[in-house]
Amino acid sequence: MRTPASLLSLAVDTAVLNLSHFSDLSALPDHILLDLFVKTLKAGKLNEKILNLFMSTGKDEVLSVIQALNIRHVFTPVLPTRCSEKFLSKMSVMNIKDSDVDIVIGALQSDLTAFMNEWRPIFSRFHVIIVKDPDLNEELNIPEGFNLDIYTKSHIESVMGSNSALFSGYSCRYFGFIVSRKKYIVALDDDCVPAENKGFMVDAVADHIMNLATPATPFFFNTLYDPYREGADFVRGYPFSLRNGVPCALSSGLWLNLADYDAPTQALKPGERNSRFVDAVMTVPARTMMPISGINIAFDREAVGPALLPALKLAGEGKLRWETMEDIWSGMCVKVTCDHLQLGVKSGLPYVWRKDRGNAIESLKKEWEGVKLMEEVLPFFQSLSLSATTTKPEDCVAEIAIEVKQKLGPLDAVFDRAADSMLMWVKIWRQFGSGPPPL
Repeated sequence: MRTPASLLSLAVDTAVLNLSHFSDLSALPDHILLDLFVKTLKAGKLNEKILNLFMSTGKDEVLSVIQALNIRHVFTPVLPTRCSEKFLSKMSVMNIKDSDVDIVIGALQSDLTAFMNEWRPIFSRFHVIIVKDPDLNEELNIPEGFNLDIYTKSHIESVMGSNSALFSGYSCRYFGFIVSRKKYIVALDDDCVPAENKGFMVDAVADHIMNLATPATPFFFNTLYDPYREGADFVRGYPFSLRNGVPCALSSGLWLNLADYDAPTQALKPGERNSRFVDAVMTVPARTMMPISGINIAFDREAVGPALLPALKLAGEGKLRWETMEDIWSGMCVKVTCDHLQLGVKSGLPYVWRKDRGNAIESLKKEWEGVKLMEEVLPFFQSLSLSATTTKPEDCVAEIAIEVKQKLGPLDAVFDRAADSMLMWVKIWRQFGSGPPPL
């Protein structure tokens, strides 16, 4: 049974949510002030105004913590997006730097000039990893002015050897996850460009990192969306004992224009487009599965990196998102891992604009096998329960793989192969995913 929170603890939790209404905290005893500061930091509520509120108390204990965590005012240039200004202010006081982020792009087209130039106002702040599809023969065309590393088929083969086949098509981006050493990874498809909202470019990276840097609430649904974002809070009846939330490990963004329909739906609605920009983020409840797509995602590599993986390959599948099951399977694996490790997953903002690509009728021939397999996949993942002693994401993946082999393997050989790929991925991650980069 959960131990009831003390009256003091509840009072401090309430104060965290209402700090913007306070003008002076100096009357608080030192130990309460320090507790309030720590909880404010964990809740992602620390901004420049509230930082000044704590610093103006002059209390040595709080000032020492601020100094030890290297929290300080950072003056940065204004970027041409409304979101970026809020992001830079918020991230500076949380001591998150641009150098903590890698942008990973899997290149399935050779000419990335227009793509990179569209993203230049955002990508120019970060290190970019571009992994070329091993099946792409043409040389990449990339404009100058970016801090980037490019990995090709020869790089993949030199590190992965006989396992290089795992990184074909969109799965090439997983090689970027292996070679990165940053805390946060933002992965975007090369057929997407920044979306716009009310005349401002949407900074997808800023929104993703804000999702990851603030807690998630998977154990009790907040009907006013993400309570940690500006303009929202916890609703009446939300248990105070759950308001600190849990770390968010995965941010799943959305897109405008071409919706993420499967080939049968897209074939029936060829002209339907998504034009609704819904300004909201929500935590996906624990034990609830979702079809995560690799089109526009970000994650905490330290927390769940090994759980995003190339595994399920359909015979004769194509190159387009709706022709594959790889990222949907990966999404199921990472969601089970997050639930087991008590980490959160958020969905909603940020949006990107996705360009039209492919022929739904032709894709239907390649995807139909995956549509049928989902009827077996969902009940399996819903019923998974991992061992209490499993505490690392790579161990979660290994345990899921064993369950896949035992319970799904007898139904279809594709599951048996997926389990083998998952175990191979765990081996690869343990060998190359930490320490000095393999290249």
